[in-house]
Amino acid sequence: MVPAGGAVKAARITNRALRSEAMTPEFVLTLSCPDRPGIVAAVATYLAQSGGNIVESQQFDDRRTGQFFMRVHFETPGGGRSVEEWRGGFDSVASEFAMEWAIWDARAPYRTLLMVSKFGHCLNDLLYRWQAGALNMEIPAIVSNHPDMEPLARQYGIPYHHIPVTPESKPEAEAALLKLVEDNDIHLVVLARYMQVLSDELATRMSGRIMNIHHSFLPSFKGAKPYHQAFARGVKLVGATAHYVTADLDEGPIIEQDVIRVDHRMVAEEIVRAGEEVEARVLTRALRWHCDNRVFLAGDRTVVFS
Repeated sequence: MVPAGGAVKAARITNRALRSEAMTPEFVLTLSCPDRPGIVAAVATYLAQSGGNIVESQQFDDRRTGQFFMRVHFETPGGGRSVEEWRGGFDSVASEFAMEWAIWDARAPYRTLLMVSKFGHCLNDLLYRWQAGALNMEIPAIVSNHPDMEPLARQYGIPYHHIPVTPESKPEAEAALLKLVEDNDIHLVVLARYMQVLSDELATRMSGRIMNIHHSFLPSFKGAKPYHQAFARGVKLVGATAHYVTADLDEGPIIEQDVIRVDHRMVAEEIVRAGEEVEARVLTRALRWHCDNRVFLAGDRTVVFS
């Protein structure tokens, strides 16, 4: 007998495969390069001559740095080239303009590993939206330093890896995590309220491939029970920030932020729930944009074609 979670997962994969076979092939081209005349024309000409039809195009010229960013979503109504063929053909255009670039199958899901500790609000929200088809990703594994969220993972038919972390075992725990990343061909790691600080070595090795969510207040409250600290100070706004992980704790390039109003009538527990709501909302948006290839790293900042 197939477990309920496995049946749901199998049905989702089958439905996705059937839809993909029936649809016109679609691709996403992302690029960045030093700004100069002719970039847009060269890209559009190449796509037109190769049978591509542009569905959506966004661009940004960062005048601070002289760097140009572009995202093009295109389709091939007559079928034709595979993603590998598109990549091979575009190389000559990219070389002329010194581009950093990528071409992806627009429907190819990001292989995403989720990490969580004891707070399950972000994980629960991501899993629900993933099952509903709102996030273009696959989830080969969930990792936690606690066993608490295993029943939730089992409900969705996703393997759950309990990797305890102590100061003494941290190197071994991170080695086990990296093995999971490599064995499962993981594109992105999402810290969905994972309450352990990753080492500088791990953050550097996976630069641009780890996303985190944390609370952000005016003023900011660090340490234990930040929402209770905010309640004690009578804050009027609580917020959250989704960002890429760097060696500087909670200082990585910001992808998305949002706030929600609170007031004097709310008790501490209500502020906690409000904070959890905005955390889940912000992380979901940031993850959706990343999986749709809409986020560009630009030094300590990001360019987001939302």
